Amino acid sequence: MELCGGPDGFVSDIVLALEAVDKRFGGTTALTKASLTVRRGTLHAVLGENGAGKTTLMRIAFGMQRPDAGVIRLDGRAVRLASSADAMARGLGMVHQHFTLVPAMTAAENIALGGRGMFSRRTVDARVASLAERAGLPVDPAARVSTLGVGAQQRVEILKALARNARILILDEPTAVLTPSEIEELFTWLRRFVAGGGTTVLITHKLTEALTLADDITVLRRGRDVLSAPAAGLTVNRLVDAVTGDSDGVDTPGLRVTRTPGQIVARLEAAEVRDARGVVRVQPVTVALRAGEIVGVAGVEGSGASDLLRLLAGRLAPSHGIAHLPRHVGFAPEDRHRDALIEEFTLTENFALRDASQRMGVMPWKTLRAQAERVMHAHDVRAPTPDVAASTLSGGNQQKFVLGRELDDRPLLVVADNPVRGLDIRASAHVLRELRETAAAGSAVVIHSSDLDDVLPLADRMLVMFAGRLSEVAVTRDAVARAMIGAA
Repeated sequence: MELCGGPDGFVSDIVLALEAVDKRFGGTTALTKASLTVRRGTLHAVLGENGAGKTTLMRIAFGMQRPDAGVIRLDGRAVRLASSADAMARGLGMVHQHFTLVPAMTAAENIALGGRGMFSRRTVDARVASLAERAGLPVDPAARVSTLGVGAQQRVEILKALARNARILILDEPTAVLTPSEIEELFTWLRRFVAGGGTTVLITHKLTEALTLADDITVLRRGRDVLSAPAAGLTVNRLVDAVTGDSDGVDTPGLRVTRTPGQIVARLEAAEVRDARGVVRVQPVTVALRAGEIVGVAGVEGSGASDLLRLLAGRLAPSHGIAHLPRHVGFAPEDRHRDALIEEFTLTENFALRDASQRMGVMPWKTLRAQAERVMHAHDVRAPTPDVAASTLSGGNQQKFVLGRELDDRPLLVVADNPVRGLDIRASAHVLRELRETAAAGSAVVIHSSDLDDVLPLADRMLVMFAGRLSEVAVTRDAVARAMIGAA
């Protein structure tokens, strides 16, 4: 079986260029005369607010979407990409923010998908193992994807691209769900890939990440490129100005303030979680949450932190013990596509999903539409009307809508799992400020983030999960980091 194809040779130092690209989706303009020039052997970061057109532009570069106008050049030659398969044949690969792997298949089977010739498991496993070793991306070819952590799944996605001789690698928000150690491992690998002659385009909303890693940076704002320059000559303030169009326009959530907690609004008593195989995911835990406090939760993947959050949100019943929770808990899950939205539904219909199991009788669609519209305005959800499908929104705007829906009636308890994942600096500040204000209004707020910088400035208390056990630690980076690896 063939895993690789042969890309054309280089004829220009400009390996990828998009010139004056336009793209509309119905009544929504995604790109207007947007351009991007990527030099061979460099890492090029693409920044911009949610809805700025970053992902759309790179999907066009990868042949997933066709531009309404504009030119795509590879190695200086104008090309027409009929599909992503066409792009891959020309040496492009893309790792999407939401992985495209088949969970029931092995890593090797996923990498082999789309290949040619007779499939031989032994041969494919051997080739994937060899490729993983050469690339420096450790993956067990025989491991079922559903059993792999996020970092390992991302390595499989990269190997899928490398197996087809990708020389230009596009990564869409690759660090959004990685732990700090996994992020550093990815960065180390990307530097090695670029040093070996590869080219990387990195879509990110993290300015310091771009400045640290990238050779060149392009900023998109409202579908147009507004800045393109070497990273060495740029600063955070310059990028903030370019991303937002207003250097004074980004509000911050502020420093952690001292709050006086109120009465207990939720409590777990010796609550334990076992999975379908009987494996204990959360050891018996007893914890109380009080009105007006913000409780941070930290833990590496597989630590039990996700199960704890679902226990507190009422989305998971304890195997043993008791969970005393309010009648309504606002919950913003990490995976909005799987757990919070039906993408084919309109925003109004998605708003109606809140407390849907408690509704009876005729649906008050006029009222629900007005409520959805109010959430859109209050949380800067960029969509023309509440009547558009959720699938037409950018990932960040989908996340803002979900959080806005859950905060709309000021529930006594709010659980937010990675609520600023994939959001730009302005939207992140808005979301974190909303959570702080929700606590100030009397709700108990539980927030988990893979980035401790999102949690520590807000938290009154810090709970850390390690190997299914819960500990409460001081609200300091050192104390939390040590507890996350079991060294507390």
